[in-house]
Amino acid sequence: MDDLRLGLLLNAVSPAVGGVLVRGEKGTAKSTAVRALSALLPPVAVVPGCRFSCDPQAPDGACPDGPHPAGPGTERPARMVELPVGASEDRLAGALDIERALSEGKKAFEPGLLAEAHRGVLYVDEVNLLHDHLVDLLLDAAAMGASYVEREGVSVRHASRFLLVGTMNPEEGELRPQLLDRFGLTVEVSASREPELRVEVVRRRLAHDDDPAGFAARWAAEESALRARIAAARALLPSVVLDDRSLRRIAAVCAAFEVDGMRADIVMARTATALAAWAGRTDVREEDVRQAALLALPHRRRRNPFDAPGLDEEKLDRTLEEFGDDEPDPGPGGPDDPGDGPDGSGGGDGGDSGTTDDGSAPGGDTAPEQSPGGPEDGGAAESPGGRLDGAGEPAGEPSAAAGDEPAGEDRPVTGGDGPEQRAVGAADPFRTRVLSVPGLGEGAAGRRSRARTRHGRTTGARRPRGALTKLHLAATVRAAAPYQRARGRAGSGLVVRRDDLREAVREGREGNLVLFLVDASGSMAARRRMSAVKGAVLSLLLDAYQRRDKVGLVTFRGTGAELVLPPTSSVDAAAARLESLPTGGRTPLAAGLLRAREVLRVERLRDASRRPLLVVVTDGRATAARSAGTGGRGGTGDGARAGRAADPFTPVARAAHLLAAEGTASVVVDCESGPVRLGLAGELARRLGAEAVTLEELRADSVAGLVRGVRGTRRAPSAQPTGQRPGPAAAKTTGTTGTTNTTGRAA
Repeated sequence: MDDLRLGLLLNAVSPAVGGVLVRGEKGTAKSTAVRALSALLPPVAVVPGCRFSCDPQAPDGACPDGPHPAGPGTERPARMVELPVGASEDRLAGALDIERALSEGKKAFEPGLLAEAHRGVLYVDEVNLLHDHLVDLLLDAAAMGASYVEREGVSVRHASRFLLVGTMNPEEGELRPQLLDRFGLTVEVSASREPELRVEVVRRRLAHDDDPAGFAARWAAEESALRARIAAARALLPSVVLDDRSLRRIAAVCAAFEVDGMRADIVMARTATALAAWAGRTDVREEDVRQAALLALPHRRRRNPFDAPGLDEEKLDRTLEEFGDDEPDPGPGGPDDPGDGPDGSGGGDGGDSGTTDDGSAPGGDTAPEQSPGGPEDGGAAESPGGRLDGAGEPAGEPSAAAGDEPAGEDRPVTGGDGPEQRAVGAADPFRTRVLSVPGLGEGAAGRRSRARTRHGRTTGARRPRGALTKLHLAATVRAAAPYQRARGRAGSGLVVRRDDLREAVREGREGNLVLFLVDASGSMAARRRMSAVKGAVLSLLLDAYQRRDKVGLVTFRGTGAELVLPPTSSVDAAAARLESLPTGGRTPLAAGLLRAREVLRVERLRDASRRPLLVVVTDGRATAARSAGTGGRGGTGDGARAGRAADPFTPVARAAHLLAAEGTASVVVDCESGPVRLGLAGELARRLGAEAVTLEELRADSVAGLVRGVRGTRRAPSAQPTGQRPGPAAAKTTGTTGTTNTTGRAA
């Protein structure tokens, strides 16, 4: 909690720092601490009667309530305005009366939360769950210091400069990078593991609940002293000097951590200055720069949502040492740069080679890291000799293709229904082609499938459903025009009534529920193959994050299927579950399909407007969920083996037919590899009425990776008898050449 308090107090001292984002697990008093900040902020002087909190010393010339006469202002407490996650656009930006604007030419404007938060604090609880269109409004206002409301040529603008504070639980999803960068500072909060501290928290909470007024009175003196210290730091802030040496330290740290843009440098400079003022000093020191980096950089160095936020403090200290106090202070001119370069680089290299920063691993950061990794990746020789292909599969399971990789170091670790191989890491993610749901939806705004949304291109007009938000001007004029004479129109204004108003119907993109059904059976356990499969799923997860989807993860192996991750907005949680996913055992493909169907059924009840996309990642091989006795079929010849091989596909075909009949949009990612392919994933795709792509075709830069959605036209199930697995002829027609052969449909 120390970092949380410091981050809030620094913003109270210098609002120019840019706000703070509080990340942490549930139940850690994030919201309580943020709400307590408003009581510590100094009062604000405002113009009497102004709804937009104009400063009487410098009123906004474009204020909708202006112009303001000169005169003394009145003081009021600083506001803490809360933005609910489910707020409407009109509630945030303000509402404009379109009817009065058209008929009377008056800008009748009702201010929103952005106006209320001007010169105060705008607090967003669960900011990571905020809808995209509200995020866009926040970004615009934070960047320009003003809010604009535009409705069919009628414009209202008012100042909106606020301190943005947000709290979030990372388990529920991450923030868009654009909004993440708008927060000046970020802090991580977790509950203490010290029993005595936890006891004190409970004791104080119970005391507050028993007597709130008495509890507040008990701490009034300390709160007053803290308020006075904030005021003193604010008064001292203009006198703090940020010298060139401190600026060079800031620039060096930002460059060393490869943060994007220049906002990090500016925020660090303002934070270091605020830290000095908070300490009662007029000079910025190295410890101020270090603390500023720990608060301002962790959320700016993430390259994708799977990177854990944080900062390497050893690297930070090394960077600061290179620009230590023993370095001569260079002049402001350019000629010092050539002399500085050799000095700094020579001193830095010599220091690293002559000292033991790493203790047991001298000589740099890269060499010791690569040394143990090489043998591990190439550890096929360490294999105990356990077979991979068909490991844990019954006798009827087709063996792995000839081109599959050997098991390598994936040694069995458990018994159970079959040998379980150690989890392997995912290959590097790549940019995937776009997979979308056919038709036109009406779900939450996103970036995947076509939908009717509040934003996008205008495709038509209709009578408003509820409050009018997006006026279709031409349609409104057409509806009102025939009645102008009957309504007694005399002047130039158009006589408009509420029945004439038409709202625009717009088409944009929606976010979907992307449910991954991943085959984790023994036939997928080849190290190189499973690594590639995990890399592909990781790439699709990254794509889902960028397109604002919800994701879920179902796996099947051994005796059945498991919902590893219920549908959530946290794609990094899905990535973590995927990374630790073991493989081995039988292939209960039918159980996996039925489990996915049940998950989609439940989610359809929870959110009927969010359309699902099922992504099945498998090689198409299937076995029964339970072990079949060797004598159950009778006979040991080829005919008996062929009969056993045909049985497992019967429930698969039935499960696929159920999903297809319900209209579930699906994609089958064919993971089969090697020169001999059975084409079973293609057959599964045909049964699902789905599109089939290979791992190679999934890449956006491949020849077959053209942007095209899931086909809207679904074919009826094949006339092939249910349960009959495709023979050699089918294997040839469902080979490796792409979507046309795999799905049986023209691309």
